[in-house]
Amino acid sequence: MTKAREILKQYWHFDQFRPLQEDIVNAALEGKDVLALLPTGGGKSICFQVPSMAQDGCSIVISPLIALMTDQVENLKKRGISAIAINSSLDSNQRELALHNAANGYYKFIYLSPESLESERLLHRLSFVRVNQIVVDEAHCISQWGYDFRPAYLNISKLRDLFPEIPCLALTATATEAVALDIQEKLKFKEAASFFRKSFERPELAYNVLHIEAKSERLLELLRKIPGSALVYLRNRKATVEIARWLMDMGVSADYYHAGLALEERQQKQTKWINGKTRLMVCTNAFGMGIDKADVRLVIHLDLPDSLEAYFQEAGRAARDGRKAFSFVLVGPHDAELLRKKHLEGFPEREEVTRVYRALLNYLQIGIGSAEGSSYDFDLEMFAKQYRLKSGRVYRCLQILQKEGIIELNEKGQYFSRLFLKADRRTLYDYQLRNPELDRLLKVLMRSYGGMDLDYVRIQENTLAARLDTSTYKVKQALRHLANHGLAEYQEASEKSKIILLQERQDFSNLQLSEAHLERRKAEIEYRIEAVLKFIANDGTCRLKKLLAYFGERKTDDCGQCDVCRRRKQKSSLDSYRKEIKEILKGKPLELRNLADQFENKVLFSEALRRCLELEEISQKGSTLYLKGPSE
Repeated sequence: MTKAREILKQYWHFDQFRPLQEDIVNAALEGKDVLALLPTGGGKSICFQVPSMAQDGCSIVISPLIALMTDQVENLKKRGISAIAINSSLDSNQRELALHNAANGYYKFIYLSPESLESERLLHRLSFVRVNQIVVDEAHCISQWGYDFRPAYLNISKLRDLFPEIPCLALTATATEAVALDIQEKLKFKEAASFFRKSFERPELAYNVLHIEAKSERLLELLRKIPGSALVYLRNRKATVEIARWLMDMGVSADYYHAGLALEERQQKQTKWINGKTRLMVCTNAFGMGIDKADVRLVIHLDLPDSLEAYFQEAGRAARDGRKAFSFVLVGPHDAELLRKKHLEGFPEREEVTRVYRALLNYLQIGIGSAEGSSYDFDLEMFAKQYRLKSGRVYRCLQILQKEGIIELNEKGQYFSRLFLKADRRTLYDYQLRNPELDRLLKVLMRSYGGMDLDYVRIQENTLAARLDTSTYKVKQALRHLANHGLAEYQEASEKSKIILLQERQDFSNLQLSEAHLERRKAEIEYRIEAVLKFIANDGTCRLKKLLAYFGERKTDDCGQCDVCRRRKQKSSLDSYRKEIKEILKGKPLELRNLADQFENKVLFSEALRRCLELEEISQKGSTLYLKGPSE
């Protein structure tokens, strides 16, 4: 393990592993098949990245979404580790280059979508790659008992057949016992496999649910009472703007964030919040992925979360520095009904999903036989308007098509530009001599970004402009010039959403979408909604116990810090104060002031006194208090 710790220090700058990470890394290095259940924020990536770095060869990583792959690849590159995501965001030339580099051992990590494993040609090309482990992220997607089953994940068994001696490391944030067994079976785990589960308990984070009507007033009260960086989650974009502006009027340093904002504006808002220039971000769930701010002290949900998985992830953005923090869900009288109505009453039938798919093919002008991996710019609002559809229902239909592995909706777009220098050094040198106005740009590019002649690299035109003392517009113009002359391939950043075909275009009348699958999807949603409603129910059960039970973890003792536990403590203290008041008055009647002097907590004393009077356990004449006897 000495080498693994050295790698952890060199690339991640950590002196030691978190609990359980070292055990998982050790098992992976021993060549065992491993299933690891680690909650969000539990450091899953390190568990497979470190053992791969400690061995010759590379890891093949199966990940469900392009946006997630992209984030991980870019994070690895920032650490000086070569990685590539071979998915439908690459055109045929880019894919060929990536596979060529992979066969030559250029990458330590190759990210693939489960749908890409349908391609026999891809599998053949991968057979020339030296692989040290197969990694399956979001492994619960392979189980039909999981909450988010994705049929394409069953393709992963082909990789195991291709590399029968290579160990598999499966990772997920949650899985029941049945799902855990199913994952191991579907991934063909060997008998000596290791299974690790990390507790979901976050002792530094207090979970609270408040049933109230005046949400805005309580929100302001909490923000004034609990200092530090904060997040407020809502479902509605318009509401994020209204709440943020109202809070700013009330003197709170606040901003808003949702997916409808322009790319540059989103980046600016995010940066200001991360750097502490803005205290509070009022946001939809579009704000979150890739956010790593350690000192968040407060997370408030003004709308009910869609699932406990989402809630655990969003609330868990607090207290990552290990210090005390708070999560509050503010529940209004009609919130439960609204949550059910939103997800269940509006669940689309097969005919509606098929209709949306047919309209999508027409809108994007996707012809029969269009290849798997084809990518198209997509504007959901414009599409819904053109076909006179409700955007919310369109979105639900697209989510079903995505879960069935037919399309992928990438709402984030491509937040960065990429550049690949196709020309060899001699050609570039000749070009620089003939075009001195571009000579300085090429030199700055070479100094700023390594490996551009081997692979596409992420670039920032504004950074280049600052180094060249020119405008971003002129830098982009020059890069387009290089591309037009065949010296480079240049992909500009785009904030447009994209639709990606994960399968060859199907005849909509034969769309592979069964009633059984739709019923299963609906049942999944119903199960998750009911779990949220049980969690917020005021039934006297510790919130942490409820949350852990949902994730298959038992906790015998209460957390002592959630709203339920605090109420129980207060009731116990109240009963104790009532008993003490009656004991004192047994001796003789006392003036209210003299009685109050004998109690430290004056608020609790007042409440206990009020309760004693309500129950007619004591009586009051003027300012004097008496214990009531049996005859009174």
